[in-house]
Amino acid sequence: MAEITTLFWDVGGVLGTNGWDRSTRRAAASRFGLNEEEFENRHEALLSALETGKMSLDDYLERTVFCHRQSFGRDEFKAFLFAQSRPKPDSLALARELSGKHLMAAINNESLDLNLYRIEKFGLREIFSAFFSSCFVGLRKPDPAIYRLGLDVMQRTPAESCFIDDRALNLEGARQVGMRVIQFHDANQLRRELAEMGVATNAAAGKGKKPA
Repeated sequence: MAEITTLFWDVGGVLGTNGWDRSTRRAAASRFGLNEEEFENRHEALLSALETGKMSLDDYLERTVFCHRQSFGRDEFKAFLFAQSRPKPDSLALARELSGKHLMAAINNESLDLNLYRIEKFGLREIFSAFFSSCFVGLRKPDPAIYRLGLDVMQRTPAESCFIDDRALNLEGARQVGMRVIQFHDANQLRRELAEMGVATNAAAGKGKKPA
């Protein structure tokens, strides 16, 4: 098989927590006293527009949260939303380790404001050469088109590329265009599976060496 030269990474669930997933929205509904069912229905109706850059975060909040009079302000709600983004230190350390050895890019579904916040907070500009975020490219995983775009822009073949994501559904689109894939569970498992593909990490490279 072709040597892996390029690694494409998901962000939420791999390099950090999911920024605005169902559990986080449930926590927001509880914290701010929202009608969870109505909030979720409104969210689902607007999610595609939000994540493909067709709707701003402020417009999304106006139609999901502030469509009713609230006892809290927009800034307070946004602060809660952003605070849910927490880095995964072990995964980030592995990504930084590999960034000097392989071409690296992100492919993720995310709204513009949250994506920019996480790029800054997690130091992702130091790791990735390109960001194929849904809010930038107008495409969402698992649409095969977003993976083809990544390959075309990075000028890499599917056989020499691997996509890493925690969700099996998102891996299907990447697999469909011929990329190799790894479903992420934790950093140690990812390191092992990368090594099985021939991607050398510091820990993998050190195995089997005799002490001096």
